[in-house]
Amino acid sequence: MKHHPGSVEVIVGSMFSGKTDELIRRLRRAKIARHKIQVFKPAIDNRYNEGKVTSHAGSEFAANPIRSSKEILNILEPDTTVVAIDEAQFFDQEIVSIVQQLADLKLRVIVAGLDTDFRGEPFGMMPVLMAQAEEVDKLHAICMICGEEASRTQRLVNGIPAHYNDPIVIVGASEMYEARCRMHHQVPRD
Repeated sequence: MKHHPGSVEVIVGSMFSGKTDELIRRLRRAKIARHKIQVFKPAIDNRYNEGKVTSHAGSEFAANPIRSSKEILNILEPDTTVVAIDEAQFFDQEIVSIVQQLADLKLRVIVAGLDTDFRGEPFGMMPVLMAQAEEVDKLHAICMICGEEASRTQRLVNGIPAHYNDPIVIVGASEMYEARCRMHHQVPRD
């Protein structure tokens, strides 16, 4: 993709769809092109390595863990040309205006995150970021039940689908979540 200064790219999908791998792929290409890159991730995402974004497949890239989206502007270095934000669904509402500010500063902004939560409902500010982006890529995983394309994240509690009223945010990986297709995604309500 030819880079036009001041753009927003959003990578979305269910867990295990390769969002972080795709983010890292784009960052590696930007590094080859000698761009100055800064990567941010929510501090609550401590599954693999605190100072890196790490995919389930093991790819990794150095990152700044932050507690609020405002910190991005505070740590932004003047020569940065590419800003990446992983797991953006965990950030506060300000992430939308900050991403827009970065793009208005003529930076390439790459955002990755879950588009829906375990209930199958829009997650955090991802729908707004998708609507305002120049480019959106929705990735799919493989359903752990039937092997078809999966677009949903299934949370499991002791091997059973989580109840609708369970907390939205619980950070975990394959021990708590599976990719599922629409047919096999279950969210009990009673």
